[in-house]
Amino acid sequence: MSRGLRFEFDGGPAVVAPLHERHAPVSSRTVWDALSSPATVLATHAMYAGPEIMLDLPEHARTFSPTDVPAENQQVIPAAGDVIWYYQAPNLMAGLADEVWEVGLFYGPGGRIFGPLGWTPCNVIASVVDGLAPFAAACAEIRISGARRLTVSRVE
Repeated sequence: MSRGLRFEFDGGPAVVAPLHERHAPVSSRTVWDALSSPATVLATHAMYAGPEIMLDLPEHARTFSPTDVPAENQQVIPAAGDVIWYYQAPNLMAGLADEVWEVGLFYGPGGRIFGPLGWTPCNVIASVVDGLAPFAAACAEIRISGARRLTVSRVE
C-alpha cells in the first residue's frame, strides 16, 4: 500500500484511505505533510452533501497556504470511500465569516458536493478500499447523535 490517511473514531472503528499520489500529487502531499502529528477533531455530518462526515483541520495542521493547492482529481459526485480536500476563504459564503479547511470522507453512495453556493468541485485525495461498512455505520450515527471525536493520522 502507498501512504494513506487513517481515520479512527474514539473507541473505533477505523479505516485507512490510500492517498491518490498519482492523480492528486500536490493536494495529497500537502494534507499528508500537514498531518505530521495526528489531528483529533470533532467530525460532523454534512448538511447538503449526503453521506459525508467533515473535519476541519486544526490550527496545528494549517501549515500551508490553502490557496496554493491546485485543482486536481476533482469530483462533484464522489464515490463511497472518497476523501476530499476543500478550502473556503472567510466570508466567501454569506453568514460564514470563518475559513473552512475541510477534509471530508464520503461513507456511502449518493454523495454530491453541492451546497448553498451550488456545485463545488473538490480534490479527491484518497479513497478507502477496505473495511468501509462498519466505519460507515458510525458515520451515519453522527447524523442522528451529533458530532463525534475522530483522529486522522498518517499511515506508511
